[in-house]
Amino acid sequence: MEKFTAIVLAAGKGSRMHSDVAKQFLELCGRSVLYYSLMAFEESSVDDIILVTGAEDIAYCKKEIITKYHFNKVRAVVEGGAERYWSVKNGLQAAHGADYVLIHDAARPCLTRELIERSIIEVVRSGACTVGVPVKDTIKVVDSQQYGIGTPDRSTLWQIQTPQSFRYQEIISAYEKMEQSGDTDITDDTMIIERYLGKKTKVILGDYSNLKITTPEDLAVAEIFLGK
Repeated sequence: MEKFTAIVLAAGKGSRMHSDVAKQFLELCGRSVLYYSLMAFEESSVDDIILVTGAEDIAYCKKEIITKYHFNKVRAVVEGGAERYWSVKNGLQAAHGADYVLIHDAARPCLTRELIERSIIEVVRSGACTVGVPVKDTIKVVDSQQYGIGTPDRSTLWQIQTPQSFRYQEIISAYEKMEQSGDTDITDDTMIIERYLGKKTKVILGDYSNLKITTPEDLAVAEIFLGK
């Protein structure tokens, strides 16, 4: 039986929220933002969950979220790193024994079980996949002086979301190679697979409601989606 592990990243500070509370712990429809991602995975067919959070938040997460809401699939709560990719690395180490991992940002609370299940199907088929949506607007490339210098073909551009899903042995190998290289120019996990394994990532259709909470306005929008 193949084992699927979700790694939920909740170690960020979210400075753009202009709040003393980290964005993953802000209240959203009466629950913390983090609650919704954990619930989506709890109700999905993944086997277990690794939660990655700040060292100072581990006890809070265990008592006020995991125990309080009976998230029985959360197998471990581990400390995150200074950067996102180190948080992922810590989560991957804790996920030892998994055949596949689904890496998700807790700041995307509108994740649905349907997106999780489609990710599971695709990662078994292709070995690496991410959810995403086609961009709606024209994208302009600008220089350091903020002058437009190019307009990419919009039909080829997608806005990438999470979860991003991989064969465990491949993503951990890619991370080890990245660590050896000293490279820090990484913004998501598909880049690591592409750069260090030379492997393409399948992009499957996500959902425009699967937004990332970054600014206060995003909380208001997420409330509308969750209210539906």
